[in-house]
Amino acid sequence: MKASKRAAWWIIALDIALINASMLLAYWVRYELQWFRDVSYYHPITAYIPFSIMFTILMLMAFWMDRVYRRWRGQQWLDHVYHIINAAAKSVVILFAATFFIGVFRTLEYSRLLFLQAGVIVTLLLSLARLAQLWIESLLRTRGVGISRVIIVGAGEAGRTVIRTTVARPELGYQIVGFVDDNPEKQTNIGRFKALGPVDNLPRLIEEEKVDEVIITLPWMSHRKIMRIVRECARRQVNARIVPDLFQMSLSQVDVDDLGGVPLIGVQEVGFSPSALLIKRAVDIVGAVACMLVLAPLVGLIMIAIRLDSPGPAIFRQTRVGQGGKLFEMYKFRSMRAGAEEELESLRELDEVDGVTFKIKQDPRTTRVGRILRRASLDEIPQFWNVLRGDMSLVGPRPNVPDEVDRYMEWHKKRLQVPPGLTGMWQVSGRSLLSFDETALLDLYYIENWSFWLDCKILLRTIPTVLTGEGAF
Repeated sequence: MKASKRAAWWIIALDIALINASMLLAYWVRYELQWFRDVSYYHPITAYIPFSIMFTILMLMAFWMDRVYRRWRGQQWLDHVYHIINAAAKSVVILFAATFFIGVFRTLEYSRLLFLQAGVIVTLLLSLARLAQLWIESLLRTRGVGISRVIIVGAGEAGRTVIRTTVARPELGYQIVGFVDDNPEKQTNIGRFKALGPVDNLPRLIEEEKVDEVIITLPWMSHRKIMRIVRECARRQVNARIVPDLFQMSLSQVDVDDLGGVPLIGVQEVGFSPSALLIKRAVDIVGAVACMLVLAPLVGLIMIAIRLDSPGPAIFRQTRVGQGGKLFEMYKFRSMRAGAEEELESLRELDEVDGVTFKIKQDPRTTRVGRILRRASLDEIPQFWNVLRGDMSLVGPRPNVPDEVDRYMEWHKKRLQVPPGLTGMWQVSGRSLLSFDETALLDLYYIENWSFWLDCKILLRTIPTVLTGEGAF
């Protein structure tokens, strides 16, 4: 079933019910429980019905201005919480103002504390409702409900941008069947995304794969081919959408502005600006110092456990490749027996991850304590020292060893444009369950869409990922 971009009617209806319920609960807390402050006067609940209606209208107007319902598809829970807090705060302030205005004409004194409590309650109720709604949507997507099956036409930079966006944001509800391209050099799989041959295969693939949408990422010089594909899709009642690649530039380099209504398109560099790097570095230092202080007792216990479990040092050092190809020493708690790196070549055939990296679920070199450390990601704790030194950041692409970097494809090398991280997009999106191409796509999405808010979301999503141990081996 094809996904809808707008919120369903029942979501809006549920919001209206919860907003009014929050005012009712606030009345109960204020006049019946009398929390925080005793009541010196009493008003019947009917006196607050006009305010409840006003509160509902104000909340819905704030959601409308933030395009919450129109851009429902693809919103993450933290995004929803932000919009809810924003709407509740604005609405409560206006209700405060309304009580002052009404007080000029009427002797009735309304409780402004009740409105503040209503704002807190509506934030909690709507946030929990959004969490439940997103969980239900995720559950339905695993059963094929609310999913748009998509074929991408073109495997260039624009096509890979579309692919990495769908990998980084599964909540968008797109399932990429594969991609077609007339260039034989681009007819190779990208991770789990299959190369389906030349563009001429598209009509057959639309029928066989039950495609809902075709996303065209061809260069504008292929205008005739693009129009032919659009007409073919129209005949088969399939949506065709075109991604303008602007002469094959990366979409992240495009900056759109206007001059009195005249559209202007500029080009900007991919990567972090100096101010962004300064903010990121400040957060890294504060975060690393705080974590090292909090985890200090645990570090001591882990080091003792490692030394008692197997001979060798507690800290493992390995050369990794950082920003701009610079080499640095990365620290980890040793999770394998001493000399494990010398055994690597004899285990190559057991590799379980596609691409340049080497991973085995049941690696015979892992110690008993090491298995526990890896499952809980505790072996990564010493890297806070790398973060403090400036070799790494809290969030960013994971650094690879030089031998793996030597086997990078050209588009993989963009991962080296920013500082490597302790956690990142692919760590919260499947970890070792992903192929290397997919992890690279996620890292490039992070680089091209970086913001302080994105770093915060990744750090928050890392906590449940580490606690559950999903994809860790």
